[in-house]
Amino acid sequence: MEKEKQLLLLCRQLIERTLNWGDSDIWGNDDFEQLSQQIFDKTRVQLSVSTLKRIWGKVRYESFPNAATLNALARFLDYTSWRDFRQHHQVNGVIEQPVKINDSDTAVVVPLSKPGIRYIWFGSALLLVLGALFFMSSKRNKPIDPGSIKFTSKKVSDDLPNSAVFNYDASAFHSDSVFIQQSLDPNRREQVPGDGKQYTSIYYDPGYFIAKLIVDKHVRKETSVFIKTKGWKGILDHQPIPVYLSPEEIKGQGFMGITADVMEQKSGTPVFNNTRVKFANIREFPGINADNFTMDCILRNTSTPGQSACAKADLTILGNGTAIVIPIVNKGCIADMGILTGEEWVDGKNHDLSAFGTDMSQFQNLRCSVKDHYLKIYLNNKQIFEFKQAHTMGRIVGIRFEFEGPGQVKHYKLETPGGAVYEEQF
Repeated sequence: MEKEKQLLLLCRQLIERTLNWGDSDIWGNDDFEQLSQQIFDKTRVQLSVSTLKRIWGKVRYESFPNAATLNALARFLDYTSWRDFRQHHQVNGVIEQPVKINDSDTAVVVPLSKPGIRYIWFGSALLLVLGALFFMSSKRNKPIDPGSIKFTSKKVSDDLPNSAVFNYDASAFHSDSVFIQQSLDPNRREQVPGDGKQYTSIYYDPGYFIAKLIVDKHVRKETSVFIKTKGWKGILDHQPIPVYLSPEEIKGQGFMGITADVMEQKSGTPVFNNTRVKFANIREFPGINADNFTMDCILRNTSTPGQSACAKADLTILGNGTAIVIPIVNKGCIADMGILTGEEWVDGKNHDLSAFGTDMSQFQNLRCSVKDHYLKIYLNNKQIFEFKQAHTMGRIVGIRFEFEGPGQVKHYKLETPGGAVYEEQF
C-alpha cells in the first residue's frame, strides 16, 4: 500500500505538470471543478470535486481511492489503466521519484531505470529553461483586476425553447482561449472571441444552469440562467431538438404521463430503449429549503419488455446549482444506473444498488428526505439508501420525473417541517 501511495503522489504531480496551473496548494474549488470536467471530457468518467480534493489532500480521508478512480486518473495521463501506469513507473520494485526544482516549482520526474551523466545534464538544462520561463512570465504577467472581468446573462423569453444573451468582458487577459460553457455539462462549451462582448446560447430544456466564463482553462466568473416552465411541461428527448408535448398529451385519467402510442408517434419507433420522456415543473418553491424537506411520489413505467428492457424511471429534485437524482429500474438492470446525491455520483458499477430494483410495471412509492445533512431514500416505505451531505443544495427550484419509455405519475408531495407544502393528485 505504501508503494501505491507513492504512485498516487507521482500521478498527482504528473497531472499538475500536464495542467500547468501552478502550485496545487493554492488550487481552489473552481480549479477542481475544471479538473473534474477535463477528466470527464477525456475519459467519460465523472470524478466529483470532493473525490479530487481528497486525492489532493484538501480533505482528510483515510481510505485509498478505488480502482475506477485510479484507472480514470491513469487514462487522463494517456495510460490504458492504473496497472499500465504502475508498470511504466516502477522498475524492479522501485518507483520513480519526483525531483523538486525548488519549494515552489512543479516537480520533474527523472527515471531511475537508466542512470547516467546525460540525465544530469538534461536535468540541469531543464532547470535553467524553466527558471528563465518563470522569470519572464512573472515579469510579463501583471495581476488582473477582478472587477474588470464581466459576465452576466439575460433571458429573451419566458417559454421554451429559450435563449440567453451573455454579456462578457475578458479583454484584460489578452487571451485567445476564452470559452462560455452553458451549464455544468462540458459538452455545452463554445469558444468566443477574446475581445468580444456578447454571445447568445439557446436552451431547449428547462432548469437552473450555472454558466461559466473560462479563460486559459480557468473558470473566471459564473452566472446563473434560470429557465422556468409554466406548470408541468412534457418533453420527449430527440436530437438535436427535443419534442414538446401538449398539456392534453400528458394528462391521463388520474395520472400525468404519456401512452406508448403517443410516444411511438412522436419518436418514430416502437422500441424505447434509451428514448426518454421528461415531465418537468421548474420554478421557485417558496418556503422549501433543500437542507430540510421530504419529497414523496407514486410512479411507474408502463413499457412492455419489448418496448423498454429496463423500464427506468428517475426522480430529480433540482437545486440552484446541483441536484438529487434517484433512479428505480427493473431488478436486472441495477448495474446500469447511478444516484446523484447533490454532491457525488454513486455508480451502480461499483456500488450495490440492488435495493433500487423493483417491478416497474406496478406503481411504486418513492420518497426521499434531507435532514441534518443526511439524504435518505425510501422505496415502498423501506429505507434503501443513506448519504451524508457536506453541503446543502440551496433552494429547490424544480421537480422532474423521467422515464425510459412511457410512464405515469399518480401523485407527488413536497413539504418541509415548517409547514410549506406543494402537492398534486393527478
